[in-house]
Amino acid sequence: MGSALLPDLGTEIVIPVCAVVGIVFSLFQWYIVSRVKVSSERGATSPSNNNKNGYGDYLIEEEEGINDQNVVAKCADIQNAISEVEGFSTKNQPCTYNKEKMCKPALATAIFSTVSFLLGAITSVISGFLGMKIATYANARTTLEARKGVGKAFIVAFRSGAVMGFLLAANGLLVLYIAINLFKLYYGDDWEGLFEAITGYGLGGSSMALFGRVGGGIYTKAADVGADLVGKVERNIPEDDPRNPAVIADNVGDNVGDIAGMGSDLFGSYAESSCAALVVASISSFGIEHDFTSMCYPLLISSMGILVCLITTLFATDFFEIKAVKEIEPALKNQLIISTALMTIGIAIVTWTCLPSSFTIFNFGAQKVVKNWELFLCVAVGLWAGLIIGFVTEYYTSNAYSPVQDVADSCRTGAATNVIFGLALGYKSVIIPIFAIAIAIFVSFSFAAMYGIAVAALGMLSTIATGLAIDAYGPISDNAGGIAEMAGMSHRIRERTDALDAAGNTTAAIGKGFAIGSAALVSLALFGAFVSRAAISTVDVLTPRVFIGLIVGAMLPYWFSAMTMKSVGSAALKMVEEVRRQFNTIPGLMEGHAKPDYATCVKISTDASIKEMIPPGALVMLTPLIVGIFFGVETLSGVLAGALVSGVQIAISASNTGGAWDNAKKYIEAGASEHARTLGPKGSEPHKAAVIGDTIGDPLKDTSGPSLNILIKLMAVESLVFAPFFATHGGILFKIF
Repeated sequence: MGSALLPDLGTEIVIPVCAVVGIVFSLFQWYIVSRVKVSSERGATSPSNNNKNGYGDYLIEEEEGINDQNVVAKCADIQNAISEVEGFSTKNQPCTYNKEKMCKPALATAIFSTVSFLLGAITSVISGFLGMKIATYANARTTLEARKGVGKAFIVAFRSGAVMGFLLAANGLLVLYIAINLFKLYYGDDWEGLFEAITGYGLGGSSMALFGRVGGGIYTKAADVGADLVGKVERNIPEDDPRNPAVIADNVGDNVGDIAGMGSDLFGSYAESSCAALVVASISSFGIEHDFTSMCYPLLISSMGILVCLITTLFATDFFEIKAVKEIEPALKNQLIISTALMTIGIAIVTWTCLPSSFTIFNFGAQKVVKNWELFLCVAVGLWAGLIIGFVTEYYTSNAYSPVQDVADSCRTGAATNVIFGLALGYKSVIIPIFAIAIAIFVSFSFAAMYGIAVAALGMLSTIATGLAIDAYGPISDNAGGIAEMAGMSHRIRERTDALDAAGNTTAAIGKGFAIGSAALVSLALFGAFVSRAAISTVDVLTPRVFIGLIVGAMLPYWFSAMTMKSVGSAALKMVEEVRRQFNTIPGLMEGHAKPDYATCVKISTDASIKEMIPPGALVMLTPLIVGIFFGVETLSGVLAGALVSGVQIAISASNTGGAWDNAKKYIEAGASEHARTLGPKGSEPHKAAVIGDTIGDPLKDTSGPSLNILIKLMAVESLVFAPFFATHGGILFKIF
């Protein structure tokens, strides 16, 4: 079939080098952010004499009292508060896809799968932890830089987000590559067993992501809903007012849910799509001929992604200046466009240098001949589908466009019409992303079967460093605004941080869109790998065993959403009661003479997140095991298909509805247009209706919607890991009856 232009030695050098470059770049960004001092020493702010990013521009004049050490000390104090199976044979056995060849024993694969599971889980946890550390590290620094101008504040927030993005992308790639090479020492030429064992890496990553997303979502929304209902609706005090006992818990929650949760979610998608591609490739010509460079094509795509995102980041931080508020959102959107355009070129380079001109891909029992340019199109269609999903998400969630403005206008007649318009917007926003995903699936499957779908998912995730950078930017900016409010900084500073936050809301919605779209492709790729591994030739929906699985699987996202939303409601109820108690019993709290008990509210959110995430987690983890053991692989295939089809729709709708309600409220509060001013100001009846809609949308956009990604991915990868056991011993009930 030919060989790749890039030799194996080159592959062994390129992948770890790119990963190390990503880590070094993220540490360099961290260093730059660290130069913004949060101590009460003289000259706390980083010196600069140039006119870049906000200096000397009449739109962004320097704030008076820039060296006011009381403000710096307050910011530092607030940041400190926020920071607070198959039968396990021990003998070699015939390989599944080549009976003439002997593969390593099942017990060894089980042990190595456990090791890779632990590696994936640890990497996911570390990525989320580091993300939260840099977010809390950067909050106050962003606030302090906002005194010099919105451009300076933007750069600190974005650099901080880039630290998380590059650390996660590079760590995920490096650990996976090291694991493959270590496992090779034992498996040798048994690539089928090697990459089957590697699937545990994706399972470990998604398992931690489940608890990060669900637990983090419950944590942050319990605090957010409680703070809003009592503070803004009942007491009519501003958001993030230091008198509100729940504001610290709310700020902590932003980091837990939006930083750690999103990071572990996208890490899980990256790990699973890589594992799905490697499993399929291991039984194709790449694995049969032991072509290491071609086998590592998914990892080389990710390596190129790190380099492309590095260049893209410089466009936001070095090549162009942010001089006005209106330039913030375009700068973030340009990150997506530039990274997608550059990555398309990068994919072409990797494809033509690392793949032979033609090769075969395993396709449900047969080998399908594929050209390298066809695989390029598979990756590219996933990449561009992600960009389309991002821009459609932005259209439906940004208050710069008519959908959100219509939702805001509906607040004239009260909360009920606001809710009706918001739900309609969410349902409508599903249409174009689903078509984009459908086209990506059709094109990639037509060219390269399930391997094509797996690399299309990798294409969508290839710019993960940039995607996470603009996603993490949102919570950092949000907390910077909260710190400005709590530290008593001027209204002008708050306007700047609000502008950063408004753009961050939209980019957070775009990030959720990417996560959901990639989850759909990843789940389908895992589904294909599961069907192949379980030796199912066809999945016939007219078969009763499959159809009952299909309809039950379609129900699971509703059950899961009900659990998570009720958990947020229960935790928020406790939070509301505690905030009311403090306002009613602490003398001078409302007047600002007494300090609220922040710790109790933080404890309520912490306890609720730990307790309430167990039932949804059990539902996701136990369903594949119960169905596979008692009903067999055919029914399980139906469950996976039903959950995928239903879950993607609900996830997109919930995330976009919540994002639209949030930005409709901000549209009224900002009063930037004549139309918005007719609906305001804060405290008006339309504004109160918008706050209610925003409160309803909080658990939708930050808990239930994003968590559904994990449900469909985790069930699929768990089924893949246990597929040999289910195929051999599953379907107990059908065997009995």
